Amino acid sequence: MDDSLDELLGVNHRGALDFFFAGLRDAAESTVDRQELLYNASVLAHYAQVSTASDTDFPAPANLEFVFDHFVCGAALAGDGPMMEVAGAQCLLLAGFFEDQMRGRHNIQWYASLGAGFFRRAAAQQTMPKKALLLEGVGRHFEPWRQTHARLSRDLRDRPYLLPRRPEP
Repeated sequence: MDDSLDELLGVNHRGALDFFFAGLRDAAESTVDRQELLYNASVLAHYAQVSTASDTDFPAPANLEFVFDHFVCGAALAGDGPMMEVAGAQCLLLAGFFEDQMRGRHNIQWYASLGAGFFRRAAAQQTMPKKALLLEGVGRHFEPWRQTHARLSRDLRDRPYLLPRRPEP
């Protein structure tokens, strides 16, 4: 991204990652694993910057029906570790950060168990031991992370002004 666009948007990937890292750290109710915290922040930062209509990356899901259609009904993906990680991340995003918006139409606990399972399957197929341990940890702690995402979302909605005003030139 060129500098003029970065200036116009006011945030880059690092800025989004830092924003969500600090927010999740503050929203967490207890001491959390730093690697899991960074991973969760990266999920939110990534989807904050990917369109639901993206054709260059796996699109941000519009709702949990998307996850169901692509990762549950599309059972051919069950053996694909990276796709299971995407499925887990999307469950975390929608059942966590967007819990309040999804709750009226979807069983959040069912999708939470589905997301945890996606992460565990991704971990089982991961060839890098550190990444496998990270994905297993996120899967094992899916529910506390989901709740932390939901708390962060509510906290952000309660703040009237997130961005500091730039001084007039």
